[in-house]
Amino acid sequence: MPKQTRKKTKLRKKLDQSSKDDAVLAFPPNFLWGTATSAHQVEGNNINNDWHLFEQEGYADDHQVAGSGPDHYHHYEEDFKITKDLHNNAFRLSIEWSRVEPEDNHWDKKEIEHYQKVLKEARKQGLKTFVTLHHFTNPIWFMHEDGWLNPHAPEIFQSYVMMIVKELGTLVDFWMTINEPMVFATQGYIAGVWPPREKNVIKARKVIKNMAKAHILAYRSIHNVLDKDDYQAQVGFANNVSSFQIYHKHSLKDIIFVQTVDRIWNHWFMRLTKGCHDFLGLNYYFHYRVAKARFSHWQFFTDIRKERREASDVGWEIYPPGIFDVVMDLANYKIPIYITENGIAVDKDNKRARFIVSYVKELYHAIQAGAPVKGYFYWSLLDNWEWEKGYNADFGIVDVDMKTKKRTIRESGKVYSQIAEHNGIPHDLLKFVGHVTLGEITVKD
Repeated sequence: MPKQTRKKTKLRKKLDQSSKDDAVLAFPPNFLWGTATSAHQVEGNNINNDWHLFEQEGYADDHQVAGSGPDHYHHYEEDFKITKDLHNNAFRLSIEWSRVEPEDNHWDKKEIEHYQKVLKEARKQGLKTFVTLHHFTNPIWFMHEDGWLNPHAPEIFQSYVMMIVKELGTLVDFWMTINEPMVFATQGYIAGVWPPREKNVIKARKVIKNMAKAHILAYRSIHNVLDKDDYQAQVGFANNVSSFQIYHKHSLKDIIFVQTVDRIWNHWFMRLTKGCHDFLGLNYYFHYRVAKARFSHWQFFTDIRKERREASDVGWEIYPPGIFDVVMDLANYKIPIYITENGIAVDKDNKRARFIVSYVKELYHAIQAGAPVKGYFYWSLLDNWEWEKGYNADFGIVDVDMKTKKRTIRESGKVYSQIAEHNGIPHDLLKFVGHVTLGEITVKD
């Protein structure tokens, strides 16, 4: 065989092996693949919380109200079956505080039993459960007592947590005390677009401090009640994290500005609750660009529309490398990381499929770089009530006809199903991100 032919044969073998190696971007064994939901957004007919009043007063887009919505409350068995059909092995849900405690210290046993049935069904379907105890909504009676501004709010929340832990116990695999405390405080007490619609930085700070105390009390209570020789509770919270980019990399002012914002937004609550995390839940949606630091102006970030950046239908920039950045940063806490929310609101479903593949691919690279990422939850399983946006933002990999409640798996859901089934990204899905490997290069004689 001529020397040149032998070289080509060796190159072909090398490329064939490269193609096999790239067949799946494999994730670690026992990785959790799931979707995330919250009670008020999918259950329907939650009428005892502050958001119900907010909606009745016409503050949501187009004066919409949540109403019966996707009615997950009555369709949870069907939804869990869909979840299993999508090869998911985990599911995130929340307990609606105002359902189980509609009045102060009055417990609705029927509603508690409902959540027991939900969790038993999830376990029957082989799903690991991540249960959030506070996902933005508050009982009306709690808000009449000044809500999270009440100095006794942490103890009031602890009382609720103790009841839920007592009743649900080991039916829960992972406990999440509070969802996005920084978002809750910002939207309700600085931006003023969520209940209670105030604009007071001092109050916002107090809310965050009280939520931190509540998390610490809940963390300790859950462990005190549940930890046994053969069972150790897993307790964390969901931290909304953002990635930041400055345009002038050698501007000391800009560097200080973005580091300050990062420390407050991404790390402050972690530091307030130091030592009370068994895992870290990260919700990632936002990438912010800083053209010029403005310490005395509320408009901190560049309007991406001026730069014609790719964005979701609600204007959030699509920037997959951002999830790599925040994961690598938060990996410094050296505790397991779960992406407890990451998703996109779009009408064009092929854009959602591309979003899923591109963001999961960045997680793959983060894991290769040493980040302890143990699971990924797409937001959301179902089209749902998206807070002040009402039903105008479709995040679901499952379409829901809000009138008939019919569920239809979208093509993006089937793409996510392939990822979960293979515990990684099959090579043919990389076409969504324009990925080319050596194995796809043709060698000519």
